[in-house]
Amino acid sequence: MTEEKDSRTPRPCPNCGKMSLPQTYPFCSKRCRMVDLNRWLNGSYAIPAVESDGDDDV
Repeated sequence: MTEEKDSRTPRPCPNCGKMSLPQTYPFCSKRCRMVDLNRWLNGSYAIPAVESDGDDDV
């Protein structure tokens, strides 16, 4: 069994800016990966919605 080379280019970690690793891509470490997951689960990445008055239904 041969080991395949990871073709993804390292890029800065979205959390701390260090270069990413193939094992935790696109993050630099398991810790940064877990920090990002926690932000998703807590709703920090929620998209703000604009409520309408309901007058648009014609």
